[in-house]
Amino acid sequence: MTPPPAHTTTAEVIAAAGDRERRPPAMSVGPVGWLRANLFSSWLNTAVTLVLAYLVVSWTLGLISWGVINAIWEVPGTGAQVDTSACREARGEGACWALIGEKYRFILFGLYPFEEQWRPALVVAIFVALYVVSAMRRFWNRWLGFIWLVALAAIGVLMWGGVFGLRFVEQERWGGLPITLILSTFGIAFAFPLSILVALGRRQTSMPAVRALCVVYIELIRGVPLISLLFMASVMFPLFLPEGMNIDKLLRAQVAIILFAAAYLAEVVRGGLQALPKGQYEAADALGLSYWQKTGFIVLPQALRMVIPPLVNTFIGMFKDTSLVLIIGIFDLLNTAKTSIIEPAWQGFGVEAYLFVAAIYFVFCFAMSKYSQDLEAEFNRHRRR
Repeated sequence: MTPPPAHTTTAEVIAAAGDRERRPPAMSVGPVGWLRANLFSSWLNTAVTLVLAYLVVSWTLGLISWGVINAIWEVPGTGAQVDTSACREARGEGACWALIGEKYRFILFGLYPFEEQWRPALVVAIFVALYVVSAMRRFWNRWLGFIWLVALAAIGVLMWGGVFGLRFVEQERWGGLPITLILSTFGIAFAFPLSILVALGRRQTSMPAVRALCVVYIELIRGVPLISLLFMASVMFPLFLPEGMNIDKLLRAQVAIILFAAAYLAEVVRGGLQALPKGQYEAADALGLSYWQKTGFIVLPQALRMVIPPLVNTFIGMFKDTSLVLIIGIFDLLNTAKTSIIEPAWQGFGVEAYLFVAAIYFVFCFAMSKYSQDLEAEFNRHRRR
C-alpha cells in the first residue's frame, strides 16, 4: 500500500479510506453485476440460463446454415421450364430462396399485368410515404386531410387506370400487398371515427334509443367471426340490392372490415372514456362548454391518450386479418403467397414463401408498435416526476 504524502492530514487519510470502503464491489455493478443478479443468481437460475443459451445458439447456427450457407439462391430456367432439382436435393439442409426470386412479383402484386406492375409498386410507395407523413406531428393540421385526398386519388388512378394514357385494369386482377394496404388503411381510416361515435353513443343516458342501438351493434358484431361478416357481405348483401345493381366485392369486403373493426375499437375507446376522472367532466361543465366542445377539447384527447396501446393492438390485428378476404375471392399478400407454390415445380417450398410474407408483415406491424410506444411516451411526458 502506497503511504500517503507527507502533507496529508489524518482527516484526509480517513476520508479517503472511507471512500474506498464505500465503493461497491466490482463484481456487483455494471454488466457483470447485472448478469450475476439476473441470470446467475442461483444454481437453478444458472442451469436454466445455460440451457436456454445452448438452445438459442444451436438454433441460430442451424438457421444460418439453412437460410444462408446451404441455401439455393438461383435455379436454371424460368416459368414452366424452371429446374428445381437443386432445391429438392437440398431440402431439409438449405432454403430454396430461388422461389422468391422467381415468384416475388406475383406474391407482391398478384395477377396485375406484368408490364404494368410499376403502378402497384408506386402505390405501395405512396402508402408508405402517407404513413410517414401522417406520423409526423408537424403535419397534424388542415393540410393533412388534403394530402390524404390527393394520395388516395392518385392510388385509385394508378390501380384502375383508364385515364392519362394508363391501361385500365379491372379490380379482379388486383392482388398482393396493395390489396392488404388498401383494406387495412381504409379500414382504420373509417373504423376509427365510427368507433368514437359508437362509444359515445353507448355512454349516452339522455338518449336511450341511441344507447340501445350502439349496444346491439357492438355486441352483435363482436359475437360473430370476421369470416361470417365477409361471407354475408359477399353472398347475402347483393340479395338486398335493387335489381341490376351490383357493388364491387372489394368494396363489400371493405365495409365488412370497417364494421368489424369499429365494434372492437368502440370498446377500447369506451374504456378510455370510463377511465377518465369524473372531475374532468365536471370541470368542463363548470366552464359552460357544450357537449361537443367538452368531448372534443377535454374528454377525447385525454381518453385516447390513455388507450394508445390497445388501439394500436387492434390496428395490428386488423392489418393481419385482411388475409381472411380469400373467402370472397380476393387475393391479398398471404393468399398470393399460398398460390405461388401451387405449381408442381415449387410444391413443398411453402416455408420460404411464408417467411418472405412474414417479414413484410413484421416490418409494418413493428413500425406501428414502435411508433405507438414513442407516441405514448411523448403524450405521457407530463406525468413523469
